[in-house]
Amino acid sequence: GVLGEYYLETVLKNVLPPGSFQMQYEFKDGTIVDAVIFIRDQLIPIDSKFSLENYNRILETKDESERGRLEIAFREDLKNRIDETAKYIKPGEGTMEFAFMFIPAEAVYYDLLINKVGSVNARDLVEYAIVDKKVIIVSPTSFFAYLQTVMQGLKAMQIEESAKEIRKRVEELGRHLSSY
Repeated sequence: GVLGEYYLETVLKNVLPPGSFQMQYEFKDGTIVDAVIFIRDQLIPIDSKFSLENYNRILETKDESERGRLEIAFREDLKNRIDETAKYIKPGEGTMEFAFMFIPAEAVYYDLLINKVGSVNARDLVEYAIVDKKVIIVSPTSFFAYLQTVMQGLKAMQIEESAKEIRKRVEELGRHLSSY
C-alpha cells in the first residue's frame, strides 16, 4: 500500500502542476482517499491501496490446486479494492461520477486486461469496475495517459479564463476610449 501511494504521488508530481492535486484528501465523513485531482469545482478521487501478496504467491506456486485457491483469493482482493475505491465517489461532496483505482504493477494490470485474473459471477472484473462501480482501473502507464488528458483539459480551462479576462479588458479599454 505504501509503495502504491508513493508511486501514485510520484506520477502526479511529474505530470500535474502544483496545487492541482492533493494526497490524503479527507471527506466530510472522515474517510480519506489516497489522492484527488482538482478540476475547477470538482474532484477526481484516486485510490492506490492494493495488495500484491496473493498475486506474487500465484506466480511462485507450482501446485495447481493451491494456484486455483490463490487465484480465487486474488480475484476477491481485486473485487474488494474496486468496492473500496467506489466508496470515494461522492457527488454530494463535489467528486466526479467516477474514481481511479491505481494498480502500481503493470503485470497485474496486464493480467486483468487479458482475463488471466478476474471474473466475478462470470463477469470480467474490469467490466464490473467500470459498469457497476464507476471505477476506472489504471496502471502507471495508462494513468499517465489519463493524466495527460486531464492536463490538456486544465490548459484549455486556463486559456478560456485568460480569454475571458482579455475580453473584459478590451471592453474596458473600449469604454475608456469612447469616453475619451
